[in-house]
Amino acid sequence: MTPAINESRLSYLFEAVQCGTVRAAADRLDIAPSAVSRQIALLEAELALPLIERHKRGVHLTQAGRLLMEYYREQRAHQEDLLAKLQEVRGLRRGHIRLAVGEGFVSDLMGAPLQFFCRRYPDITLTLDLAGTNEVMRLVAEDDADIGLVYNPPAEPKIVSRAQLAQPVHAIVAPGSPLIAKADKLGTLTLDALYDVPLALMHGSYGTRQLMELAEQSEKHRLVPAVTTNSISVLKHFVRAGLGATFLPTFAVSQEIDAGVLRALPIDHPILSSAEAHLITRAGRRLSGAANRLLTHLASKMEAFGAPD
Repeated sequence: MTPAINESRLSYLFEAVQCGTVRAAADRLDIAPSAVSRQIALLEAELALPLIERHKRGVHLTQAGRLLMEYYREQRAHQEDLLAKLQEVRGLRRGHIRLAVGEGFVSDLMGAPLQFFCRRYPDITLTLDLAGTNEVMRLVAEDDADIGLVYNPPAEPKIVSRAQLAQPVHAIVAPGSPLIAKADKLGTLTLDALYDVPLALMHGSYGTRQLMELAEQSEKHRLVPAVTTNSISVLKHFVRAGLGATFLPTFAVSQEIDAGVLRALPIDHPILSSAEAHLITRAGRRLSGAANRLLTHLASKMEAFGAPD
């Protein structure tokens, strides 16, 4: 006989995994650690399978535990979607949407697109978390975010792109950079023109850095950044201070370009030219009415997906 899954005990396993340790989960739930351990042990006994492994740095899921957590997250997402749909049936224009966003999209998103949406739907609330490419993908895949905005994501069967557009990587320089004259003369830059320029680059979990690493491999020449960061704001300040150059798509610096404090120079490289901006959701996820409205709105109103600046 197939064992039944005790839904209430799944929540204890989920908290232990989210918090990293049984003790941290107990603190969040305001119960004794032994109570959390007992519920997980009972769940393992009911299913006749080990679900977690305890290590010095915390708990890790077994294969069976990962399957169970995937099921639990999907159930939670379905419940949230159902509640949102019931609100729609009752004629409410309310809801809550969770967005996971690469930092490069913030200026584009927080301009006219989000201003218009918030004015039109004042009772819809938002959670907006900034993250690198890999983390945005994870948050959307695990239903910790309803919608993701991500730059040049890797292929992932759990993720579907609802809008995408080519957004090539450009060299971002200060107005007085000697690279501008070279780009004006040739119409574009080659990557080797930037080898001797001090560079600020993102960490490897970000889409722009992953693209640069692919370009470096194709050119068989490694770029050595003067500054490595997890902040696009730091990249912009680095360039504006005249310290060197960086690499970003133009939508990430459109306000600075319009203000004349930064310049974006095209780079003649097939890998950098093929980069894309993506609006993503989890494959098979049925979004709430509120999330669907926002998804459609962003796809049609954001510069990253082709709307006029």
